[in-house]
Amino acid sequence: MRPVNSVFGNLGTTIFTVMSALAVEHGAINLGQGFPDDEGPDDVRAAAAKALIDGPNQYPPMPGVPALRQAVAVANKRFYGLDIDWQKEVLVTSGATEALGDCLMGLLNPGDEAIILEPAYDSYKPMIEAMGAKVVSVALEPPFWSLPIEKLASAFSDKTKLILLNTPMNPTGKVFTLVELQAIADLVVRHDAYAVCDEVYEHLVFSGHRHIPLMTLPGMRERCVRIGSAGKTFSLTGWKIGYITGPEHLMTPIMKAHQFVTFTTPPALQTAIAFGLGKEDSYFEALASSLEAKRDLMAAGLREVGFDVLPTDGTYFITVDFRPLGFNGTDEEFCRDITVKAKVAAIPLSAFYAPDAPQVPRHLVRFCFCKQDAIITEAGARLKDYAARS
Repeated sequence: MRPVNSVFGNLGTTIFTVMSALAVEHGAINLGQGFPDDEGPDDVRAAAAKALIDGPNQYPPMPGVPALRQAVAVANKRFYGLDIDWQKEVLVTSGATEALGDCLMGLLNPGDEAIILEPAYDSYKPMIEAMGAKVVSVALEPPFWSLPIEKLASAFSDKTKLILLNTPMNPTGKVFTLVELQAIADLVVRHDAYAVCDEVYEHLVFSGHRHIPLMTLPGMRERCVRIGSAGKTFSLTGWKIGYITGPEHLMTPIMKAHQFVTFTTPPALQTAIAFGLGKEDSYFEALASSLEAKRDLMAAGLREVGFDVLPTDGTYFITVDFRPLGFNGTDEEFCRDITVKAKVAAIPLSAFYAPDAPQVPRHLVRFCFCKQDAIITEAGARLKDYAARS
């Protein structure tokens, strides 16, 4: 029979699916997948329920309901000082993953090159390759995940169409510094390229760090599109509401891609997120501070187990080095071992690298801390008992 798409046809089962299934099989606490275990703000959910009953419930405008597009534009001005035309420069999508797909479909041609920074969210590479473009990877340097600027400069070429930048970064928890962002901006301008900025964790930043959108830097307003996520901002990951902001000349092809992917997103949920984006500063501050406290609780428990805990300045995730525990296998073997024996599931960091990437670390794993404090404490106790028995 004729072959199917070579990119997606050759993809294996993701490690997230594998580890989640193993967690269910062994009754393990699942600290692998990145979703909160609460149900999001009551008032935002109430706004969705009211909009569902009141309607309309038919197709909303393809770019999104005006109220949400306006709210996204206002939020860009409120938090980052960006002046955005809500009618021409904002698109609502069915989640940030669709937003990524729309951006890559709208901007890449076969033969283009797209730069990603590894470890990278696992959808980036196959999405780029499905567009017929080539992935050029640059590895960040643990434990602080510093950006090797000379290596990044060498990765740019006359075929570079864009760089895909994730900050705050999954899985590392890194928040890129102004110096690093300026180096990226300089290279983007020098090579007449674009930047697709995955900023879904924009409000989940800790320890006095500050999220700086690349779009706010000189010369970047016309070269960047930035992606946000209501799921991350309001702990409503199942709603799958994302939004893209960018200049009209980039948003036009991205919107055309969107119209052939999902076309629209449920209007009641859009209306509720428009309400949510207008919440007072105290909501966004409390969101970050509550997650920072959970990070600290998990980090303390993991250190007590004996892990070497790497710094994390944002997102839902914390990375640890398990070598101090004396485990001599790979990161995937370690994750399987603790899922079965400690009944705590995590994700091996090597899953965030291309299979053929050089110098993939095999001693690091990622835990998710956007869970109830009692769950975090119990997971730490189970891992401590595991380490004592090993």
